[in-house]
Amino acid sequence: MYKVVIGLEVHCEIETHSKNFSSACNTYTQLPNIHVAPVDLGLPGILPVVNKEACKKALKTAMALSCSIPDEIMFDRKNYFYPDLPKGYQITQVTKPMGKNGYLDIEVGGKEKRIYIHQLHLEEDTASLDHADQYSLIDYNRSGIPLMEIVTEPCIESAEEAVIFLEDLRDVFLFCEVSEARSNKGQMRCDVNISLMEEGSSTLGTKVEMKNINAFNSVKAAIEYEIQRQSALLDRGEKVIQETRRIDEDGKTYSMREKVDAVDYKYYIEPNLPPVRLKEEEKEEIRKSVPLLKLARKKKYIEEYGLSEYDAAVLSKNKQIADYFEKIIALGSNIPLTVNFVTTSVLSSLKKLEIDLKDFFITAEMLSGVIDLVAKEKISLDHGKKILYQALQKKKDPREIIQESHLEQIHDEKILLTYIQEALLENEEQVRQYVEEGNTYVINFFIGKVMQKSNRQANPNKTLELIQQELERRKQNGC
Repeated sequence: MYKVVIGLEVHCEIETHSKNFSSACNTYTQLPNIHVAPVDLGLPGILPVVNKEACKKALKTAMALSCSIPDEIMFDRKNYFYPDLPKGYQITQVTKPMGKNGYLDIEVGGKEKRIYIHQLHLEEDTASLDHADQYSLIDYNRSGIPLMEIVTEPCIESAEEAVIFLEDLRDVFLFCEVSEARSNKGQMRCDVNISLMEEGSSTLGTKVEMKNINAFNSVKAAIEYEIQRQSALLDRGEKVIQETRRIDEDGKTYSMREKVDAVDYKYYIEPNLPPVRLKEEEKEEIRKSVPLLKLARKKKYIEEYGLSEYDAAVLSKNKQIADYFEKIIALGSNIPLTVNFVTTSVLSSLKKLEIDLKDFFITAEMLSGVIDLVAKEKISLDHGKKILYQALQKKKDPREIIQESHLEQIHDEKILLTYIQEALLENEEQVRQYVEEGNTYVINFFIGKVMQKSNRQANPNKTLELIQQELERRKQNGC
C-alpha cells in the first residue's frame, strides 16, 4: 500500500481595471492582441508601475487564508525566457510574498481537514499560445494580468480532497470579490504535484508534476490516473521518473519533459519597483474588508440560528445568497420562515430566470415584509410565495400587491363563521357523514370550501378550529 502525497500550485487572475504593471485593460475577450501596452510586449525602455488594487486584493486573499502578512510590498525578477514572456523575465515575489504559512479548513466526508498554505504571491500572467500543426500563434491580451499563486504544503491525500480544496478556494476568491475565478476563461488553473510513498515511510516518493489544469474534473482524473500509473510502476519494482506530464482528453497523463534538477531562475529584487512599506492602518483597513467565509458561515448558521446541516450548507455556499439571508434576519424576520423562503422561492426563481441575485427584483426589505406578514398569520405561507412570483412578473413590491388585492388573512371569527355556515348548509351530505359516521376526512373538504369562499384569505388554523366546533355542535344536537 502507498500513501498519496499531493501539493497544489493554484493560479488565479485578479479582477482589476488594468494589468499588474501596465495601463492596458484587464478585460476578458476572445479577440487577440487588443489589450496590450509596451510593458506587456517587453519593448526597450519600458518601466513597470505597480497596480495598487491588485496588491490590496492579493493581501485580502492572504488574510482570508490566515497567512502572515509582510511589512512591505516587494517584487522580484524571475529570469527565464519563454515565447509567452517577451521580456525574458517575470515580475513575481520570492523574498516577501503577500502571505505565508496560512491554511484553509475544508470538509471531507463530514470531517474537517486543514490544508496548509505555504505561501501566496502576486505576479504577472504570461501571454497565451495557440498551437497548430506547423506554427503557433501568440495572444498578448493575457500578458501582464495580475495573477495570484497559492502554493499548498504537500498535505493533500486524495483526488477528493484536492477537488474539495479547489472548490473551497474558489469560494474564497468569490467571497472576497477578488476574481470571478472562471476556469472556462482561464482565470483559475492549477499545477498538481503528486508522489507515492510506502505506508509507514517518512521518505517522500519521486514527485511528478502536471501543469496547467483548468478544470476540477480534470484535476480529479489526472490524480486518479497518476495514482494507478505510479502504483503499477512501484509494484513492478520500477522507478517513478521525475517529470512534467499533461492530461489529455482521454483522462490519461502523458510525459512532456523530464525534470532532473530545479531550474535556477537567478531571482533578484526587481530594480524598477522599489519596496513600499505597509502601514498597520492600511493592513487593518484591508483586514476589515475580509468577509466571513463559507465554512465559518455554515457553523454560525447551525450554532446561532439552529439551522440543519443541509440548510446551512445551501445558504452559506454563495456569498450573495448568504448576505441576502443575513440581511433579512438582521431586519428581524422569523428565521425558519426566512430559511424556507430563501431556499425555495428565491433559489428556484434565480434558477428559472437564469440570473444572479444582484439582478433579482425582490430586495431583502421586500421579502422581509412578506415574511413578517406570514409570521403574524396575516397571509398564509402558500399565499406569500405566490405573491412573490406575482411581484417578480409584475416588477412590483409584493407588499403593494397584498394591500391592493386585500390578501391579508381573515382572523375575524364572525366573518369566518359566515363562510363556514354557508359551506355546511350547501353540503349536507358531508355534514351527515361526520355526524352519523364519524368521518373526520370531511373537515378538510370544508376547509377547502371556506378557502374558496374567502379567496384563500381565511386563516387555516382558525378555520380548522371553527369547523371542528361547528361539526361537533351539530353532532351533539343530532343534526
